[in-house]
Amino acid sequence: MKQKLLLALLLIFSIKSLSQDSKLSIEMNFPIPIDQNFIGKSYNGIIDVGAKYRFAEITNFNIGTSINGGILVNNTNKNNGIQDFKVTSYLIQPKVFAELKIESISKFHPFVGFGYTFMIFDASGTNNGFDVSDSTHSGINANFGIAYDITNRIFAEIQYDYVKLKVDNETPNTTFNTNVNLLKIGLGFRL
Repeated sequence: MKQKLLLALLLIFSIKSLSQDSKLSIEMNFPIPIDQNFIGKSYNGIIDVGAKYRFAEITNFNIGTSINGGILVNNTNKNNGIQDFKVTSYLIQPKVFAELKIESISKFHPFVGFGYTFMIFDASGTNNGFDVSDSTHSGINANFGIAYDITNRIFAEIQYDYVKLKVDNETPNTTFNTNVNLLKIGLGFRL
């Protein structure tokens, strides 16, 4: 019995010591498509989950890698008209990031990241009489945001993702087809 109690206390103190200085954190966000492009006009955000690992500390910066996965849905099956399709977009976003540490406002953590985004479109139904098909698009990603410490382990965050997709020869190279703008609001937990 004493061994279990000692082990539990040791575990609690070791977890507590990891809190704000932890190198690993997980987050869950609500993605909100914004702007007047193909995503912003017709897709609804479902969820975005991510993990960050800080591998270096340089003066007032933490440098690390992160990966996020998200789901967006465009469901026009509701109108049973000439556009009767459903598209689920799965986002995979690996990035490198830098997080600023400011002593005077230690609860705030601004960050910036750069990476790549893969958007996998799972489609079914018809659009103007033509069957819609699955596709994958990808492009560079810029990300910035700010996290606020609620406790030593739990934080709230807001971030913005800009994605510039590459287009194939069949898709017009316009900002409507190539720019994706996402606002993400959520909570995170330091392990």
